[in-house]
Amino acid sequence: MLRLQEWIYKFEVGEGTRVVRVALALLALASLAALYDLREYRDFATAEAMDAAQLARNIAEGEGYTTLCLRPLSLGLVERRQLELKQRANDFALVKSGHPDLANPPVYPFLLAGLMKVLPFDFQITERNIVEGSALFRYQPEMLICLFNQALFFAAIFLTFRLSARLFDPSVAWISALIMAGSDLFWRFSVSGLSTMLVVVIFLGLVWCLVFLEQATHQTGRSGAWFVVMAGLSGGLVGLGALTLYSFGWMILPVLAFFASHFERRRIVLGLVAWFAFAAVLAPWLVRNYDWSGTLFGTAGYAVVEDTPLFPADRIERSLKPDLRDLTIDDYVRKLVVNVGGMFQNELPKLGGNWITAFFLIGLLVPFISKTLGRLRVFVLLALVVLTMVQALGRTHLSGDSPEIDSENLLVMLVPVVFIYGAGMYSLLLDQLKMPFPQLRHLVTGAFVVLTCAPLVFRLLPPREYPLAYPPYYPPWIQQFGRWMGEEELVMSDMPWAMAWYGRRQSVWTTLYVQDRNGRDDFFTINDGHKPIRGLYLTTLSMDARFYSQMLRGQDWAWGKFVMDSLVTTNGLPPGFPLKYSPTGGYLSAGHFFLTDWPRWKGHSAQTR
Repeated sequence: MLRLQEWIYKFEVGEGTRVVRVALALLALASLAALYDLREYRDFATAEAMDAAQLARNIAEGEGYTTLCLRPLSLGLVERRQLELKQRANDFALVKSGHPDLANPPVYPFLLAGLMKVLPFDFQITERNIVEGSALFRYQPEMLICLFNQALFFAAIFLTFRLSARLFDPSVAWISALIMAGSDLFWRFSVSGLSTMLVVVIFLGLVWCLVFLEQATHQTGRSGAWFVVMAGLSGGLVGLGALTLYSFGWMILPVLAFFASHFERRRIVLGLVAWFAFAAVLAPWLVRNYDWSGTLFGTAGYAVVEDTPLFPADRIERSLKPDLRDLTIDDYVRKLVVNVGGMFQNELPKLGGNWITAFFLIGLLVPFISKTLGRLRVFVLLALVVLTMVQALGRTHLSGDSPEIDSENLLVMLVPVVFIYGAGMYSLLLDQLKMPFPQLRHLVTGAFVVLTCAPLVFRLLPPREYPLAYPPYYPPWIQQFGRWMGEEELVMSDMPWAMAWYGRRQSVWTTLYVQDRNGRDDFFTINDGHKPIRGLYLTTLSMDARFYSQMLRGQDWAWGKFVMDSLVTTNGLPPGFPLKYSPTGGYLSAGHFFLTDWPRWKGHSAQTR
């Protein structure tokens, strides 16, 4: 009986109260995750998520770091490199034997590949879904990937809680964690299939290292070797982040500035150690990229060129041999100024997706007694400036295709620390208020947390999110089109990432032109010079265009005009175009246009036209 009373006492007023609070918090978080996934889960809606997933599947199945999603720019880079090394042979640009991926850094795809090795991924969509056209409410591989990213999200919440408790106090830690858990922005990223949640966890790990290092300068008992190890770990984490998202590598600049500003006699040693650790982690992958393409970052290095006046939208990636000689410094300056201006108007004021950012901004004017808080705040501000510049210069069509929820949203990695400082500023202001009774403080704080989480609350209210990212993505049809093609055959599509992921067929992005007089950047350049194209798959990405300004006059919408000509005129196909057969069955009315070299669907439900 005495033993039972001791247990009751522990859970009521003793150390067991902490266990109860943590257990209730975990239960509430799991319940929120279940509710969100049931109501707001959506299949992949971004090219980046599908591209990384299909790459991970290739790795898991022993195909190496090769991709089924082919970019003309990537083909051109490998072709040029082969010519430089005099290794042309018969497998030009390695389209026939397996094309190396030059768009994605390796950490996230390799993690997904390991997940695919461990968990029972089922990539097939049932025949019932395909034939009857019934709605596909969950694609099992994407659901598993989303659960993995939500686990990373929960890890980020835990790291935010612990970091906030170390910098401030437990009450601020709980506020920060609750706001993080109630962030609509992070929940949307958690089901997007992007590597963002992994990047956030790596950034929080980096902040932890810097906090440990800074606090150790005020303590005794830490050896010089310990400082060197922690500096190396900091640089290594930046390198790991760069291998997850190339733009993360620019974080080495704030890290070096942090060491240079706050470590006096150790600044040179720690800075050099961090730099060499960063370079040691990143260099082998850059050598691999250079060996394949003659560039350090593959196609990703051309992001700074994209969205300039000469290469608007996705034009650079759809070019086999882009001519960059006419680009000037003014083009880059214009891109920087325009995009930074847009970020100051839209993204920076609502950093984190709610208005706790206002408390963070107000807190910039408040001096902290703790040196750690002040120095870390300077680091965050410097990181904010660097990432703003990098995001502005690296902006591509991906940001326009999926605003806010894309891998080019670099500022999101700073959001957990912004939440911490915002919660700390709120707590400081609350301490200045005289409450008539202590319980009112908890009520005010509860209302504050609910208000900051209002975007998520309203998202969970009706109507329910439609689970398919349609248009243009309808997985059953994409997989059906893939089954009509042979495993070694090449398809051209305006969404090759979807054909590669759902259809499991090698797919090249539509070239800039259908047929070019100079034989450059068109269908026949790839068909005749690299590998025969056996299928053409176009969607609303090409066909949803303005009739005159884009289809008739705009060169970047050549394939939309191609579809229109092939439907309106009897001889709409270009002379010698090898693909002449199209299935019926409602595909075109739903925005899907499919052409092949022969009626491959014979024996299926579809008919030839």
